[in-house]
Amino acid sequence: MDQDTNSPFLLQTFRKASFDEAGDVARLHRYVVRTCLPFLPDLHTPEEDLWYFTNRFFPEHQVWVYAEGSIKGYCGFREGWVSHLYVGPEVQGKGVGSMLLRKAMEAHSPLRLWVFQRNTPAISFYERHGFRLIETTDGAGNEEKEPDALYEWTV
Repeated sequence: MDQDTNSPFLLQTFRKASFDEAGDVARLHRYVVRTCLPFLPDLHTPEEDLWYFTNRFFPEHQVWVYAEGSIKGYCGFREGWVSHLYVGPEVQGKGVGSMLLRKAMEAHSPLRLWVFQRNTPAISFYERHGFRLIETTDGAGNEEKEPDALYEWTV
């Protein structure tokens, strides 16, 4: 169960990411995917991840982070979409994901996001925050070829 997301401890470490943190976010992304989603294929090298976050993700998204010395969670969003929300396993269940998602929800409505069908903890998390399933796929349209689901939230 998430702790109180208004905790002063969390507020002190929740902030908009700077562009020069793209490498830190890329490393966290790879770590969380490898640790928490081991069923996904490893399609990109760390160097390709860095290129993507530096040249595509950061320029096209608002990116918010949670840091405890190092970045432990991040959310990247743009109008209509939450593109990424990843939280390190050591801080999952402590309200970090809720705070990051709330930032996107305060900025935009409606919001859509894709989630892998096998990622049941994430599906439960999004449903608790008011997202509703609108479509499932067999994964043919994503590079991982993993069945996914499209969720939407509106005010």
